[in-house]
Amino acid sequence: MNGQPPTGQRIEDYAMIGDLHTAALVSTAGSIDWLCLPRFDSPACFAALLDSPQAGRWLLAPEAGGICTRRQYRDGTLILETEWETKEGHVRVIDFMPPRDAVADIVRVVEGIRGTVKMRGELILRFDYGHVVPWVRRDRHGLRAVAGPDSVYLKTPAPLVGKDFTTVSEFTVNAGDHVPFVLTWAPSHERRPRTVEADIALEDTSAFWTDWSKRCNVRGPYRKAVQRSLITLKALTYAPTGGIVAAATTSLPEQIGGPRNWDYRYCWLRDATLTLQAFLAAGYTEEASAWRDWLLRAVAGDPADLQIMYSLHGRRRLPESELTWLSGYQGSKPVRIGNAAAEQLQLDVWGEVLDCLSLTRASLMTVGDESWAIQTALMRHLESTWDKPDNGLWEVRGPRRHFVHSKVMAWVAADRMVRGIREAGMPGPLDRWEALRDTIHDEVMTHGFDAERNTFVQSYGSKELDASLLLIPKVGFLPHDDPRVIGTIDAIQRELTEDGFVLRYRPQDSNDGLPGGEGVFLACSFWMVDALLGAGRRAEATALFERLLALRNDVGLLSEEWDAHAGRQLGNTPQAFSHFGLVLSALQLHHGKAHHSNVPIGGVPASGSPAETPEPSSASGAVSP
Repeated sequence: MNGQPPTGQRIEDYAMIGDLHTAALVSTAGSIDWLCLPRFDSPACFAALLDSPQAGRWLLAPEAGGICTRRQYRDGTLILETEWETKEGHVRVIDFMPPRDAVADIVRVVEGIRGTVKMRGELILRFDYGHVVPWVRRDRHGLRAVAGPDSVYLKTPAPLVGKDFTTVSEFTVNAGDHVPFVLTWAPSHERRPRTVEADIALEDTSAFWTDWSKRCNVRGPYRKAVQRSLITLKALTYAPTGGIVAAATTSLPEQIGGPRNWDYRYCWLRDATLTLQAFLAAGYTEEASAWRDWLLRAVAGDPADLQIMYSLHGRRRLPESELTWLSGYQGSKPVRIGNAAAEQLQLDVWGEVLDCLSLTRASLMTVGDESWAIQTALMRHLESTWDKPDNGLWEVRGPRRHFVHSKVMAWVAADRMVRGIREAGMPGPLDRWEALRDTIHDEVMTHGFDAERNTFVQSYGSKELDASLLLIPKVGFLPHDDPRVIGTIDAIQRELTEDGFVLRYRPQDSNDGLPGGEGVFLACSFWMVDALLGAGRRAEATALFERLLALRNDVGLLSEEWDAHAGRQLGNTPQAFSHFGLVLSALQLHHGKAHHSNVPIGGVPASGSPAETPEPSSASGAVSP
């Protein structure tokens, strides 16, 4: 299409609404520029975010246009309120999606607050990522748009006129007026569903989110920020399966105009432990259990076929392709759907899964462990593959290497299985896995540590640094105050930061298979907060955390990265990895200590030992959380 961006909107200019099946992004100009129906990973019917308005959007704003003067979420909810104050008056648009029963509804209510405001709506439906123009017709209920498997219905008392393949609505709002718009999706082969009543839906949606938010047991100075991040994470959850997508979008760039544009509408195993820690620490055991159940279903099967990511339902095939007709966000091409990284070998995911299930055993206090057979099969496979080169957690598309983080997570896998035997009485070859744990530890210390610079490195034999090295104390590989850990923290602060924020690695030095660069990775900066806290440098940790809080947009959302030079968000949004980091760092700062990944934050592990930073338990330097 090669059009201009819809309004020149920055990534941080978008807020999210959702129904626990999918999500929409609403700009500060009052336009829904991204929406996939019926699921997060379905084709978009509004794709202006990645091209121009002609790729699909739904604008509802004052006729004069312009950026809103104020917006916010209603406290404890995912109900968005956007307001404009003009010379003639003051108007508010309320946007939300009722938690879904059968069909998807997007509800927009225009409220007149003061004076008189002329409003304009423009509905441009384009199915299949802007590729398909639907057939639109009127009926006695409003409009119906049909294209292939999709039907969308619009009901409103406002006037509707068709112009140039756009449904236009022009009307005037006076103080006290309420003008509802209800857009409903349903399969095209089914009869028209019943349209929700906007006022009732608003009341029910408010009650749902308010009741959910009240379950949060988080206290402390960062409670509001944590609650908003938890609501965001809940909104990224696909309710039917419990899977959590990494982000609501695809192809928002890591560098404006660059090619590092990926589809994040899938579930990464790497998020498993973070998910459990965040939800469990906040009191959301139901969500934690649902995620664990999704995880067990997804990984079931041949351990050799374990992937780094899966679909919302646990589907394995995620073929990657390019949408050539879309010009990309502010010219950032290609626009991709699917993700070829699903086929990569990333050895750390075995450790992530086993770490997650160890945390489950320590937290949910289940009787026995019905997943032990799966864990044992995963561990037996890892025994024969841990020493192979892989693509690493950053999904490098260059040559495979012996990434230090991958080896550390292989150590984690062996360590957690040993603990399952020793502390929970599970069956298994204890001596063999203990010996493997020590072997991996010794190899990492021999080949992954640069004694001259006193720092761990990205991969064996390299000089490059990697932010994942900050996780070495978090997973218990070495104590937080070990001199080698402190040296790594200092090296990353010196060599791998921009404006005090942490890069994942430096692409130009790492031969990662792609041109261009990227911004600082927000999750990595939260890892630095945790590492500094564990090292006893609380003032530094707090200062960095509060700088990170300031990077959120006006409604508390974070994307994947931050451009420290341009002062703007980058990458897919809202990003679960960033919000997990915020929640966990805030809770650890509140409790005053860094916690290990298999220990409930503020809780006690199943073995009964306190959740404190432990002393080394063996000559190899491994620790016993």
